[in-house]
Amino acid sequence: MFMDRMFYSNNVNYKFKPAAAIASCRRGGLTAAMDRMNKYFTISQMPIVSSNYWNGVHGNVPEEVLQDAEGLQTMRILARNMAWMIKCIDAGKKAGIEMPVQEEKIRTNFIR
Repeated sequence: MFMDRMFYSNNVNYKFKPAAAIASCRRGGLTAAMDRMNKYFTISQMPIVSSNYWNGVHGNVPEEVLQDAEGLQTMRILARNMAWMIKCIDAGKKAGIEMPVQEEKIRTNFIR
């Protein structure tokens, strides 16, 4: 998968950058897709931006998506929340709030 390679090879560049998973589905699979994408964000220490419902739209083609009023509202709210999060992070930097201290990664095997 594209995201496997992207995050495995370069995840340090995504640390503390806000992210939002968005899925477009014909019928089902939205929550499974979002779950998979969000795992990349959490393992990379990225704040996750949310909306007022699961971040997705439904439709088989773009014209059908335009009929998904609830999904489009979710996307508008998500966009505003993302803009707000970016502004908050920028304001924090300008106010001198430092990023959290990073610890060296500890790896523990479950089977010993």
